[in-house]
Amino acid sequence: MAQKPSDTPLGENVTHVVPYPMAKLPSDGEGELENGQVPIQPDQIQYDIDRVERIYRKLDLRIIPAFWILYFLCSAIRSNIGIAQTMNRDVHHDLMSVLGMTAKDTSTALALFYVSYVIFDLPSNLVMSRLSPRAWMARIVFAVGLIGTCFTAVKAPWSVKFLRFLLGFVTAGMWPGMSFYLTLFYPPSRTGKRIGYYFTASQLSAAVVGLVSAGFQKMDGLHGFTGFQWMFLVYGVLGIALGIALLFWLPDRPLAPGEQRVRHKWLRWLPTSPEALTGEDALIHYQDLKRVYHSRPWNMKDLWYVLIDWRLWPLVLMYFGVVGVGIGTQLYGSVIIASINPNFSDITVSLLFAPIWLCDLVAILLSTGLADRFHKYRAVFFSTGALIQIAGLLTTTFALGNDWARYGGLLMIGFGLGPTVPVCMAWTNEIFQKRHREVGVAAASALVSGLGNLGSITTTYALYTGWPEDAAKGPHQYRKSNYTMIGILAMSIASSIVLTVLLSIFGMEPSQRVVASSGSSAEEIQDGAALRERQMRGFSGMLGRKKN
Repeated sequence: MAQKPSDTPLGENVTHVVPYPMAKLPSDGEGELENGQVPIQPDQIQYDIDRVERIYRKLDLRIIPAFWILYFLCSAIRSNIGIAQTMNRDVHHDLMSVLGMTAKDTSTALALFYVSYVIFDLPSNLVMSRLSPRAWMARIVFAVGLIGTCFTAVKAPWSVKFLRFLLGFVTAGMWPGMSFYLTLFYPPSRTGKRIGYYFTASQLSAAVVGLVSAGFQKMDGLHGFTGFQWMFLVYGVLGIALGIALLFWLPDRPLAPGEQRVRHKWLRWLPTSPEALTGEDALIHYQDLKRVYHSRPWNMKDLWYVLIDWRLWPLVLMYFGVVGVGIGTQLYGSVIIASINPNFSDITVSLLFAPIWLCDLVAILLSTGLADRFHKYRAVFFSTGALIQIAGLLTTTFALGNDWARYGGLLMIGFGLGPTVPVCMAWTNEIFQKRHREVGVAAASALVSGLGNLGSITTTYALYTGWPEDAAKGPHQYRKSNYTMIGILAMSIASSIVLTVLLSIFGMEPSQRVVASSGSSAEEIQDGAALRERQMRGFSGMLGRKKN
């Protein structure tokens, strides 16, 4: 037995077993390994793409449903304050009336979430890369549920603002943490589709919050709680329960064949981590993604190299525009629908809010898999989605003679949102894992998400009800806000084009720091996935053709 503590994150201790030579893997996949040890001799191991695909599908079943549920609940807890503004408004039991909140109070409360989120996103993700990823993810979900439950007891505008700030603090690191977690099990060229899979939870949660709020409105007055209080309570309790359950379901980072997991003394109270893969499955995954298994500990100098990498900043600007429009639509979509036709009832507004996110969901399912298969054209998928959003904003702004045409513009915005965020995060993983390894993914995904969410502050504080003159009743309501959203989307499109051009000139080879530490940049492309990433998979497999 040989210990290698220098390669061990703080969240886990690993005992290494010295391997012995082995023969070729049996082609039928039924071979036995002796004494629990997995011999390693990479150059002799043969496997085909079908075996690899089966392993990634097995990982999908373990990871993606859990991520979908956690993102669904956390998104609902984060966004239900938006629909609470219109719930039971006819009897003055909406959030605004009960607490005496002004439009400025609401905008400030919404923006404070993103202030704390931006501040703590990077530290949270860096901690996750050092500690147990599954424990940190479970901690985030548990804390989000706890703060979400506390919203039931709000009595004044200041308490809403305070809890929104705390909610941003505990949520920080969740979205980039999920993206980072995926890179521990999948190569970058496969992460976009998986991000898209669980990103649909945000769209469905936005739709369900609208639909289910109709039911919560029927509970108004039950046991002295308003409808929005029941909504806060139920979602919060479910979040707490899920945070506990994740400790028993999510696997920690994978171990190289022959290694045994020993929990860090600080985390011995946690339930034992389930292994994502075992036996030959684990061995094949190791050969396909060796770069993950042999990541070295990072230090502040490594982090500095990530921060000064110019490739980071076009991605931040891309994310700034699309997430700003997405969050603005999510939080103010019901308000915009109500302004289109003041005769809509509160329940009608809630029901019309849901299809926006169903359009978003459809676009995600249609586009993210293709964006992975044609990963060299991520800018095309991103820009197309942003252009559809611009068309939707123009329709909502200028189709004044037809209420349903204006509503159709909101559906276009939802559809255009679909591919943009997953593509942006997958592109971040692709660039920064190759250039800076694990710390690159952890830091870059957090900075793109954190700094990019300044766009959310823009659309929740400076736009819509944050501009009293822009919120004045009439046919031109919110026009300036819509113009601003079109402007930031144009900036996102321009940034994606600039990044594409600069990457074609300067590339994304491993940084000087990585080359110096490994002794050779070639080390970065020796696993099976990296060799396949040299070419796009295209429609192979989808059309019945196999491509190794």
